[in-house]
Amino acid sequence: MMNKYARSQILFHWLTVFLLIVAYATIELRGLAEKGTWQRSAVVITHFSAGFCVMILMAARLYLRTRKTTPPITPQVARWQTGMSHLVHTLLYILFVVLPVLGLTSRYLSGKEWSLFGLNMPVASTPDPATASMLISWHETLAPLGYWLIGLHALAAIFHHYVMRDDTLRRMMP
Repeated sequence: MMNKYARSQILFHWLTVFLLIVAYATIELRGLAEKGTWQRSAVVITHFSAGFCVMILMAARLYLRTRKTTPPITPQVARWQTGMSHLVHTLLYILFVVLPVLGLTSRYLSGKEWSLFGLNMPVASTPDPATASMLISWHETLAPLGYWLIGLHALAAIFHHYVMRDDTLRRMMP
């Protein structure tokens, strides 16, 4: 039997990938829907909902990392590669917990109506537009980092699979 991550880890990894595609695609394509239309509203709700799910999945993935062992890469890789892998994974986890927290908190503090999965969410009884604006600014500033980290992560997996010829990628495949 090959070294593989637990089924739950593999499922949550690929579900996270799918939800990140949805979150990034909806925000990039929102301009195609005119402001004030139901289409624009659906795109925004989908973005918020996907981001919320990413946050929940990342928390579940962090929990699983404490409960499941990481399968070793065979053949073993250089220590610097393991160190870089840990760094990129840490940054991915931090980013994809922090981004939804910033986005959702900014919505809560904005005082404007908003929803997840079509359900109205609470808003602050005393809105704080200045803090909401600062949080969404941080959200928008940090979000492009996700493209770079995801790209680096994917390129490293492909490099290991085709150049190093180790089982790095196969460990996470269903």
